[in-house]
Parts: sequence; C-alpha cells; structure tokens
Amino acid sequence: MSYVKSELSQNNKYWIPRHRYFELKHFCLQYPEWKKKYIELLDTYPLPRLSDNKSRLEKRMSDHTSEIAIKRLYYAERIKIVENIAIKVDESIYEYLLKGVTEDKSYTYLKTYCDIPCGKDYYYDKYRYFFWLLDKERQ
Repeated sequence: MSYVKSELSQNNKYWIPRHRYFELKHFCLQYPEWKKKYIELLDTYPLPRLSDNKSRLEKRMSDHTSEIAIKRLYYAERIKIVENIAIKVDESIYEYLLKGVTEDKSYTYLKTYCDIPCGKDYYYDKYRYFFWLLDKERQ
C-alpha cells in the first residue's frame, strides 16, 4: 500500500499545489532509470553492415549517432536538473536528499541506514525546498 503524505499548508513558504508536487515527485522517481539508460547509451555504437554501400552506410551511421546523442542529452539534462537542485539546497546533505527524492527514502531510513548528519525537521525543510526549487525550474 502506498503512503500519501499530507499536503502542506498554503502558508508554508515552500507550498506548491498537491498534484504539482506529485508530478515533480514522479519526475524525480525516474532518476535511477535515467542514469541506467544514460550509461547504456554510452556503450552504444553503430554497427555497420558490410553489404551497405558507402553513402548509405555513412547516412545510417550518422542518423544512429545523432539519435544516440539526442537521447544522451535528454537523460543528461534531467539528471543534471535533479542533482544541481539537490546541491543548491544543501551541499552537505545533497546525497541524502537525492536518495530521498529519487528513491522515495524516508528520513527514518536515511538516519538508520545512511546516518544522515542532520535532524528530521532540517531534512524535511530542505526536502520541501528542493521541490519548491524544482517547481520553479520546471515551469
């Protein structure tokens, strides 16, 4: 069963609409898949067929290379957005924050298994700030 966090008060300095938060959260939860696909694309090389004539082979290789480059850029941009915002929020806990927002890990998990070096209130303030900044970045 999935746990849904309560909505922040509109008086909170980092408030964003509930469904926008869910949209951004699901954006971040794709991060591990982006990293995996990006790494897979680094190992992708076009394999020419010897039976192709030279001009057709060059065009096919060029098309394939540009498709891979576009896909790499797509994933790299998304990875960079999430990582840069986590660093901007707090460089000293950004690795823990990344785990929280990209793997849906709770503060309790981060404290118990990762020994996060801050308190729960501080962490969740930075967590909310992360999504507030992401909302501004993704508009």
